[in-house]
Amino acid sequence: MTGSNPKSSNIMITEIVILRHPVSVCVPVNHKVTLRVRAEGKGLLSYQWFTEDEEVPGGTQADLTIRASKTQLYVCRVNDHFQNYVFSEWVKVKVLDIDKSGLPVDWQGEPHIAINPKPQAVQPGAKLSLRCAAFGIPIPYYQWYRNGQPLLDKTSDTLEIDGVTSEHGGSYLCSVSNVLAERWTEAVDVDIVQPDQPPPAALTATDKVALLIGNLNYRHHYGLMAPVMDVHELANLLQQLGFRVVSLLDLTREEMMAAIEKFIQLLDRGVYGLFYYAGHGYEHAGRNYLVAVDAPQPYQTKNCVCVQRVMLQMQERRTAMSVILLDTCRKWYNQGCIPSVIKPLGPNGNTVYGYATCEDAEAYEVQDGGKSTGIFTKYLNKHILEAEKVTHVLERVSEDVGKDPLVTGKQAVEIKHTMKEPRSLTDKVRTTGHTKELRLRDICWRQANELPRKKQLTFPCGVEVEVSFSALFSNVLVAFATVKTTPAQTQDCTVMLRSNPSMEDIFSRPGCSEDMDSLLFNETQNSDCTLRLCSLQRLKGSVVIKVDLHYTQKDSNLRRTESLQVDIGMPLVASCKLYRENRAAKDKKTEGATAQSMSNFSHRKSQQHQTLAAPHRHFTRKAECAAKKATTHCNEPEENDETEAQDFRPYK
Repeated sequence: MTGSNPKSSNIMITEIVILRHPVSVCVPVNHKVTLRVRAEGKGLLSYQWFTEDEEVPGGTQADLTIRASKTQLYVCRVNDHFQNYVFSEWVKVKVLDIDKSGLPVDWQGEPHIAINPKPQAVQPGAKLSLRCAAFGIPIPYYQWYRNGQPLLDKTSDTLEIDGVTSEHGGSYLCSVSNVLAERWTEAVDVDIVQPDQPPPAALTATDKVALLIGNLNYRHHYGLMAPVMDVHELANLLQQLGFRVVSLLDLTREEMMAAIEKFIQLLDRGVYGLFYYAGHGYEHAGRNYLVAVDAPQPYQTKNCVCVQRVMLQMQERRTAMSVILLDTCRKWYNQGCIPSVIKPLGPNGNTVYGYATCEDAEAYEVQDGGKSTGIFTKYLNKHILEAEKVTHVLERVSEDVGKDPLVTGKQAVEIKHTMKEPRSLTDKVRTTGHTKELRLRDICWRQANELPRKKQLTFPCGVEVEVSFSALFSNVLVAFATVKTTPAQTQDCTVMLRSNPSMEDIFSRPGCSEDMDSLLFNETQNSDCTLRLCSLQRLKGSVVIKVDLHYTQKDSNLRRTESLQVDIGMPLVASCKLYRENRAAKDKKTEGATAQSMSNFSHRKSQQHQTLAAPHRHFTRKAECAAKKATTHCNEPEENDETEAQDFRPYK
């Protein structure tokens, strides 16, 4: 800029007046930015833009559009034909090379926070540093706050305090604003720890145990699709987090109670317990009920499982954290009935309820081609691996559900908790100091997850067939048969598998699409035949796998059949013998009386749900009760049910 450098000492003639100076901006890498200057003077004006180092090629207009690649300063010189000139103010184009994935496509320049400050534990006398970064056009203005009060002179993206004292501890956040909008960062805690006190130890669990139940094939109510995939995917994710997972499909009420009893036995002091349910459900008088697959039409509360009872049992085991996640409806019934008094659970703390929907509302599942998923579980699986406090994870799930256009105004996640510690589902398991208890839980858990060993069968004709096994769920076993060796005198070998006793394949029922089937069994081990054994919890004896080999004998060209069988005992959850728990539970008091319906649970609507879903069509998981006229006084056993809750003991 020889002879016309912005820093020149030449006297400026004021006949040219700049009406609007360019403004500084903060943008992501390679973002398109337009700098503007507006001026007036005598005659036609000309413009030339400069950086700190050089003239901007082609920058001869009042508007300069650039693709920002690095942080730079810019200025514009405005000339008239009388050799008068004036410079605009210097402006900065600040470029942040950070994640911009959350930046809206139609971003107009309002502040967008890309980096939130992080919690700090600082010793007295040390330096505190908190950083916040945000995109904005114009460049955002920062104002830091501590405990809700603005901090004077703390107006940059980085807050630094030298020589901190105990007074500097507290909750910090930052306001980020420009002329378009104001945004706030997440609040973070700054703890001032004494030198002789180590930083707070990371929270750990003595063990992590999860029970997942998905009910879909109802005998007297319309079926669901999503629980299959939801339970399957969530089980895999929880296993990645170190949970011992038992996943079960299609349970009767007695089977649900027996499975919950086994689950409760795995809990103990310091354990993280997680209970998840996907299926039909409803709410009454502040309590949530899960509908078993054998619930009649109409059903009673004795045909269902009370969620609050499950939480009470979990708390009685003194768990370090108890989490219940419900992907089910919460429609009320008997609104005209005077609700019974709900006695609160003991103040044990660290309990979390994650409801797929709010009170008196429905939860939805979406069918997209062959894959079905509950809206709540879809986003739960998206966030569950995040190393955040469990309530923060559920808040993110709630935000995503709220943005989903399919359920806007229909479904909103509700979170209830008594968390007193920042515990996360990703916390590590600490095994020191409780080896005996851990070993006992390990034995009990393995009992429900032990697979039969691989078998090598040699048929009289010399053909060798390998039979192997895989667990899809804790009560669904997949058997694979693979022809390994074929002698020269045999050809065209095929294998078929049967079981004794014969077990229904719930995935072959109408409505289970081939696309879903392929998703569930995408690892077939290149087998020649597959057999699915479902509802293993109902087994009362060993299972025998019959292997039928069909082949053609070359010398006679005759088709022949040979059979062998393999006794695989009582695999997976069958070994827990839940039917024994069922018999013991039959004499226990039930959890309520006949469920009464809401007037809008019409037969027409239930018939509608029995049809297959079109792409993106949502199904509800509401409870379906028989209509009954509301009365002034309600004599349901719900009152007694509540008074017994405090003395409730696990079923034996």
